[in-house]
Amino acid sequence: MSQEIKVTTATFQKAVLESNIPVLVDFWAVWCMPCKMMDPILEQAAVDYSGKLAVAKVNVDEEPELAERFGIVSIPTMILFKGGEAAAKKVGAVPRHIVDEFLKEYVS
Repeated sequence: MSQEIKVTTATFQKAVLESNIPVLVDFWAVWCMPCKMMDPILEQAAVDYSGKLAVAKVNVDEEPELAERFGIVSIPTMILFKGGEAAAKKVGAVPRHIVDEFLKEYVS
């Protein structure tokens, strides 16, 4: 069961910026093969970090305002938000252990 949430321009403020826990936002697109490679990794991370981290997905084709707002020029791009601020960014498809390393500093 996926713990990921779909985020839109309308829901971004509440779901991401006002979250009580860190939120990893995956900026992706349906046609992006590296994005598809990241799907199972992020789905499992959402389950493994449940209660400590939320994983949100933003489709850049459906939400170009959010992609522009956060300077997304390549996908997949993952931005970790903590306390309403963008704390870290990772661009490109990476293996699970790299995702874990990326999150380690921000998720207790």
